[in-house]
Amino acid sequence: MNNVNVLSEAHAKGSDPVTTDDVNQWFHEFNQWLTTKASGSSYTLSQTGLFLQDAHWRDIVAFGRVIDTCSGLEEMNQKWSETQPHKKAANFHIDTKREPIRWAKRAGRDVLEVIAAFELDGGSGEAVLRFILENDQLRAWTIMTALAQLDDITPNTEPDQQRNDPYARDFTGPNWLDERKKSAAYEQHEPTALIVGGGHAGLTAAAQLGNLGIDCLVVDRMERIGDNWRKRYHTLSLHNQKDSNHLPFLPFPKTWPLYIPKDKIANWLEFYVEAMEINFWTQTDFLGAKRLDHDQKWEVQLRTKDGNIRHMYPRHIIMATSVSNKPKIPSLPGLDSFEGDVLHSSQFHDAERYRDKSVLVMGTGTSSHDISQELHGHGAHVTMIQRSPTLITNVEPSAQLYDSLLLTPGPSLEDRDILAIATPLEPMIEMHKLITAESKKLDKELLEGLEKVGFRLYFGPDDTGWPLLYRNRGGGYYFNIGCSELLINGEIKLMASQDIEAFTPKGLKMTNGDEKTAELLVLATGYEGPESMVLDLFGPDVAKKVGKIWGFGNRQELSNMWTRTAQEGLWFTAGAFSQCRQFSKYLALQIAQDELARS
Repeated sequence: MNNVNVLSEAHAKGSDPVTTDDVNQWFHEFNQWLTTKASGSSYTLSQTGLFLQDAHWRDIVAFGRVIDTCSGLEEMNQKWSETQPHKKAANFHIDTKREPIRWAKRAGRDVLEVIAAFELDGGSGEAVLRFILENDQLRAWTIMTALAQLDDITPNTEPDQQRNDPYARDFTGPNWLDERKKSAAYEQHEPTALIVGGGHAGLTAAAQLGNLGIDCLVVDRMERIGDNWRKRYHTLSLHNQKDSNHLPFLPFPKTWPLYIPKDKIANWLEFYVEAMEINFWTQTDFLGAKRLDHDQKWEVQLRTKDGNIRHMYPRHIIMATSVSNKPKIPSLPGLDSFEGDVLHSSQFHDAERYRDKSVLVMGTGTSSHDISQELHGHGAHVTMIQRSPTLITNVEPSAQLYDSLLLTPGPSLEDRDILAIATPLEPMIEMHKLITAESKKLDKELLEGLEKVGFRLYFGPDDTGWPLLYRNRGGGYYFNIGCSELLINGEIKLMASQDIEAFTPKGLKMTNGDEKTAELLVLATGYEGPESMVLDLFGPDVAKKVGKIWGFGNRQELSNMWTRTAQEGLWFTAGAFSQCRQFSKYLALQIAQDELARS
C-alpha cells in the first residue's frame, strides 16, 4: 500500500508517515467491534482503544431517526449499542472514489482526514473520520456518519437510471411539455410532499426529492420565481462567495462574479425550477393545515392565483419559509406621533426618494448597513441607531475564513460538502474561536476605528464569530463592504438607542434635551422566529409539539432542521445556500425512508 501522500508539516518533519495499511487496519478492528455490537455484545468502545477519550460522533440519520451528536465514549457506545443490532452497519472502508486521505489542521490539531463508505441494513452510508496519532497509535477523534443511499430507490443521478418516457417512442401521444403541464396541475393526483416557500431552501429540497422520484409541489405567494431576492433593496448582493452557494446538481457558471447580485441569483432560481423540472405554483398562499392521523396525511388549504381555495392532501409538508418570519416591530416611545415615513427593512426599495433628506436607520445588522450605505450613496443624510453590540468583520478575507473548506480548490463540491458538515459542535466551537482570533487581527484597524466612533462590538458567543451567531440567532452581524468606513469617517452618523428619549412628530428627542429631525425611519430590527408561523398555520397543539425551531438544542444540532420532528409529516428547511444544499439530500432521504415504510 502507498503512504498517505499529503502530510502536515509536523508529520513531514520527523515521525514515520502513516500508511494506508494503518488506516485499513483501524477499519478492520472497528468492523469487528461493530459485528460484536450487532449481536448485543457488552464489549465497549472504550475497551477497543480505537477512539480518543474526547471523541465525538455526529450522525446524520444513518443510525438514528434524527440528526444528533454524541460526545464522549460512554454516550457513543450507548447509541451504537441501541442502534447497531437493527442497523447492522458493516464494511467501513476508505472510499477510493472520494478525496484521498490527507493530513489537515482542524481546531488546532493535526488530523488525518478520511472519507469512508459503509453498508447498512436497507442502504449505504458515507462517513468522515479525523484521526490523531497518540503514542504512535491511530485513534479517531471525530466520526461523522450519514445515510447516503437507500437500496430500494435508485436516484436519477445514477448513470444507469434512464427513464423510458412514452413520448420518446410514441409520437401520437403527449410530448414532454404536455407531461410537465399535467404533472404541475395536480388535477388528478396529489403531491406526496408540499413545500411551502420557493426560495433556495424550498428549491433544494424539491430538487433532492425529485432526484429520488418523490412527487412534490412548491407553493409561494410571490408573483414570479426569484422575487424573494429580486424585490429586495437595490444594491443587495450575496456576501458569501459563489463557491459556497451552488445549488444541487447545477453549479453556477465559472464566469460568474465572486459575489452574486440579487437579480442574478433571482433569475438563476427561476431557471433552476425549469431545468430541474420542479412543480411550482406562484401567487399561491398557504392558509394552514390540519393533520388527518387516520390517513397519515395533511388537509391543506391553499388560495391559488385565481383567488379560489384549493384543498390538497399531501403526506408531508416541508416549511421552507426561512428562519425569519414576520417583521419584528419594536415598541418605541412616541413612534405613533412621528409624521415621517416608517418602513421595516423588508419594505425598503427606493433610496432616490430620500435624496437630501434626513434618515434614521435603526439596527446595525446586515440590512441596516446595506440600506444605510445605499441611502448615503443617493445623497441622504443618514444616522444609524445602534441598539445592541454587533459583530463586524471585513467581507474579505475575514468573513470567508470560516468557509475555507468550501472555498478550497481541489476536492469536488460533494467532497467539500461532506468534509464541511463532518465537524461536531464542540470541535467546531474550538475551531471558530481560533478563526475569530485570526479575523480580529486581520480587522484590527477597522475594529479600532469603529470603537473610536462609539460602535459597540461583539464577536459571537464565546468569541466564535458569525457562523454560530447565525445558527443561534439568524443574524446579528455585518460583513463590511464599505459602510463601516462611512461610519468611521463620519459620513454616516452613529447614535446609541439609549440616548433617545422618544420620537416626536419631526424626529427624535434625545435624553440630553437635543432634538433631531428626520423624514424617514427604517426599522432594520429583524424578524420573529418560525415558531410564531407554526402557531398561526398549524395551531397551538402542533406548535407545542414541535417546539423550538432553529438554534442549537440539547443534541448539539439545530433544532428541528432537516430532520423528523415530533409532529409526523412536518419538516423544516432553512439557512444559507450551503446548508440547504448539504442537508436537503438527507431531508429527502428521510422522506423516502418513510414512503418506503408505507409501501
